[in-house]
Amino acid sequence: MFRITTIFLAALLTFACATHGATPFRLSLEDATVGKLPSGWKAEKTGEGPGSAWAVAEDATAPGGRALAQTSAEGVKRLFNLCVASEPSFRNLDVSVAFKAVAGKIDQGGGLVWRYHDANNYYVARMNPLEDNFCLDKVVDGKRKRLASVDVKAVAGRWHVLRVVHSGDHIECYLSGKRRLDVKDDTFSAAGKIGLWTKADAQTHFAALRAEEK
Repeated sequence: MFRITTIFLAALLTFACATHGATPFRLSLEDATVGKLPSGWKAEKTGEGPGSAWAVAEDATAPGGRALAQTSAEGVKRLFNLCVASEPSFRNLDVSVAFKAVAGKIDQGGGLVWRYHDANNYYVARMNPLEDNFCLDKVVDGKRKRLASVDVKAVAGRWHVLRVVHSGDHIECYLSGKRRLDVKDDTFSAAGKIGLWTKADAQTHFAALRAEEK
């Protein structure tokens, strides 16, 4: 089962990240220290309260055997846990990540952040196995607004691939190789950073993040 899952995940990541010629940005955990943040990444929060504890974790099921994990179970309902790459910044991009929901009673799963300007202003696409929905939101001045949502299942405890393609004001969101959301929005038109997101007490593993200018 492990080998089948690994092969399937690798195939999805290959599909999700067809290169356009530029050198892609990748989250590399091979030389990172377990229990600490990888170099170039910073934990942030939207909202107040305990939580947003991120660190590299051993995970035998992850590509490369390691994941970047949100580990806190103390996050309150209105807290968004963020882990953001300090560079590069992207405007038009193709970004994907593998994620596995590990635990969470209030919330589970998580997703990708892009065109991130600060902890209160960014786009986020996320999957929540507790609610069986895949959503695209924007966070403006610390308040989240739903742009689109679709009912879909992504079983907790298994790896899934989330991908976002954003060009101009056109946003396409994919889950496990299938386009699920297609929206136009121009709230954030400038380039911004990319990162990872969970809500409240959602403890989630992320791996194989890759992003490139589109």
